[in-house]
Amino acid sequence: QVQLVESGGGLVQSGGSLRLSCAASGIIFRVSTMAWYRQAPGQQRELVASITSDSSTNYADSVKGRFTISRDNAKNTVYLQMNSLKPEDTAVYYCHFRRLIPRTDYWGKGTLVTVSS
Repeated sequence: QVQLVESGGGLVQSGGSLRLSCAASGIIFRVSTMAWYRQAPGQQRELVASITSDSSTNYADSVKGRFTISRDNAKNTVYLQMNSLKPEDTAVYYCHFRRLIPRTDYWGKGTLVTVSS
C-alpha cells in the first residue's frame, strides 16, 4: 500500500531554516509527481510546492525564492528546503501523491512546523 512518511518539522525562529523529508513507498516513485501542502490552524490546506518526474517544479507565490522542493529517486524521497522562514509559515506540512488511474489522493500524516517571531 502507499505510504508517505514526513519528517523534519519542528520549532524554529523567524529567519531560520528547516528541511522536510517525505519517504514514499508503494508507488513507482521515479515517475510520480510529488507535492507538499500545508494547513495552518483555521485555514484550508494549500499547495506549497510540487515536483514532476522530470524535476519540473511549481511553487506557491508566498514561498517563491525561499523554499526549494527536490527529489532523490534512489531514496524514494522528496524534500522541502525552507529558508527565511516567517511566522506565517507555521502549519502542518503534508506530503502528497496522486494516483491517476484510478484517481486517488494519498497524504502523509503531516509534520508540524512552528516559526516563532
